[in-house]
Amino acid sequence: MNQIEGESVKVVEGHERPSWDEYFMEVASVVAKRATCLRRSVGAVVVKDKRILATGYNGAPSGLAHCAVVGCLRDKLGIPSGQRVEICRGLHAEQNALIQAAKYGIPLEGSTIYVTLEPCVTCAKMLVNAGIQRIVYEEQYVDQLSRDILGEAKVQVERFHRR
Repeated sequence: MNQIEGESVKVVEGHERPSWDEYFMEVASVVAKRATCLRRSVGAVVVKDKRILATGYNGAPSGLAHCAVVGCLRDKLGIPSGQRVEICRGLHAEQNALIQAAKYGIPLEGSTIYVTLEPCVTCAKMLVNAGIQRIVYEEQYVDQLSRDILGEAKVQVERFHRR
């Protein structure tokens, strides 16, 4: 069977090769396992030309105690889990991936980011400025301003559905 770009391909009877989106989203899921947030584990992988440029997961800045060690600041302040308020020790997965790329001098212009959770408005603005052209996410995080900004910037946004 001929390989079709971007689609799952059956190589040998009983063995199906994942599409590039499936492959990189699986990598993002593995990256998310490193997250140190007590509320949600998120992973991000930045890719260009089918090569991984940077990864990130949500957690406290390097060298600082993780929430798993010191506890969740939101819980300590009594902020309900559904309330959107940016009181947290941690950085988002997308932010950590962008920072990793910047730290090592890796340009991201024209790349794709695979992330296990739809970006918030702050991450959306950062992704636009970093030159990310495509976002593939798995779990929805309804933030209409984020969606509006990404739409206005003409960033391609796609929800990934596992088979």
